[in-house]
Amino acid sequence: MLEKDESIKVFDCTIRDGGLVNNYHFTDAFVKGVYETCVAAGVDYIEIGKNNSPTLMSEEEFGAWNFSKEEDIRRIVGENNTDLKIAVMSDIGRTVKEELLPKEESVVDMIRIATYIHQIPEAIELIEEAHAKGYETTVNLMAVAKVSEEELNSVLEALAQTNVDVIYVADTFGSFFPEETKRLAKKYLKVAQAHGKQIGIHAHNNIQLAFANTIEAMNAGTHFLDCTISGLGRGAGNCPMELLLDYVNHPKYRQLPVLEFIEKFIVPLEKELDWGYSIPYMITGQLTEHPRPAMKARDEEDTSYVAFYEKLTSK
Repeated sequence: MLEKDESIKVFDCTIRDGGLVNNYHFTDAFVKGVYETCVAAGVDYIEIGKNNSPTLMSEEEFGAWNFSKEEDIRRIVGENNTDLKIAVMSDIGRTVKEELLPKEESVVDMIRIATYIHQIPEAIELIEEAHAKGYETTVNLMAVAKVSEEELNSVLEALAQTNVDVIYVADTFGSFFPEETKRLAKKYLKVAQAHGKQIGIHAHNNIQLAFANTIEAMNAGTHFLDCTISGLGRGAGNCPMELLLDYVNHPKYRQLPVLEFIEKFIVPLEKELDWGYSIPYMITGQLTEHPRPAMKARDEEDTSYVAFYEKLTSK
């Protein structure tokens, strides 16, 4: 176990990442259950969904938590008179920065920005817009496993010079081993600390290493630790909260409320939705490929694993 560290922030992504499994069609009871669980468990932040623009994505296809409108969030959290902070994620290319309310008009505390390398100019614009409107900000730099060291160095330096508060190591493909996570965490940390920033870790579980990679990043100096209840998330899922709270070993965190939520909400949900470790996700993780082919194979209950592997390796 880790020594007690007051600077660690446990960050729940159950609704946001879990929403990728069901297009954000969660009931209010489920979302309120996650919120109340995070409060009771002493979690620091909850990412209640995405704030994509309904002018760019269909409100018929996607549920409320793909858009996280102010009135929907307040229906769940009210004025949020708790220590838990509320976050939403902005996907570059799916949000309209002018739609972002000033912080004094919103119960949201933090805007999280997800961006690919080629979208960095837009990401920086949104970082500065959110900062100017009074929000905390983070940035998830996605698909870095396929980015050259020279390009990554350049982008990290550019991001560190913005007003962003936290820069995230994001294992988009769930392909990192602990030694790679440690190397990247130290690289990000060196740049971030030089500019007064912090770093975070968002790990996927394609090769069963989300928890291990989160621990490795934490031990390297990462302070913002993403997790989801029961690992709920796209494809193979994420670092499970119930594992992380126990490892962090801080008295402000309580595991029992999480187990109660799993018993009440996750057990029935597992009968409806499909997530977690499987061979197709393992293969895409090992090959550093986006899990879209694995999603398709799993949806179609295709267990032709040899053919799946050969198709991906014959490109």
